Amino acid sequence: MGSVIKLLVMDVDGTLTDGKINMGPDGELFKSFNIRDGYGINEMLPAHGIVPAIITGRTSQIVANRAAELHITELYQGKHDKLDTLKALMDKYHCTRENVAYIGDDILDIVCMRECALVGCPADACREVKELSHYICDAKGGDGAVREFIEFVIDRNQSL
Repeated sequence: MGSVIKLLVMDVDGTLTDGKINMGPDGELFKSFNIRDGYGINEMLPAHGIVPAIITGRTSQIVANRAAELHITELYQGKHDKLDTLKALMDKYHCTRENVAYIGDDILDIVCMRECALVGCPADACREVKELSHYICDAKGGDGAVREFIEFVIDRNQSL
C-alpha cells in the first residue's frame, strides 16, 4: 500500500473557486469560495495532521484574505512554474512524493500532479487533468470539490 498523505496542495481558480474572474474597472472584484471546502481545510486537515498549501498562478488579495481566514500559512501566488514551489514545500515538510496529494483543474497543474502520489480534480477539470487524476470529484470547482477530495484523502490515510 501507499504512504500516509501529510501535505495537500491546492490550486485556486477552478478548484477552490468556479474559475470565474469577476473584474471591474479597478481589477478583480470578488471570488466565491465554498464553506464546505473551508471547513475541510480549516478543521478536517489539521485534525488529521495534514498541512494545507495553495500554489496558484494568479495573485489576488482576495485569495490572501481567504487563506488567512482558513489559517493556511503555505500560500504561494503568482507561480506559473508551480513545480519549484511544490518541491520546496516537500523539502520543508520532509515529504516524498508518496506523502503529497494535489488537487487542480487545468494545464498549469499537470507538472505538479505528476510529482504527487495522490491526485484529484473537480468534475469540470480539463480532460488532460482528468486523465492523470486518481479521484475525479462529483462536485465542480467552487462547489465543494476540495472538501470531497479531502474526505477521500482522509479515508485513504485511515485505511493504511
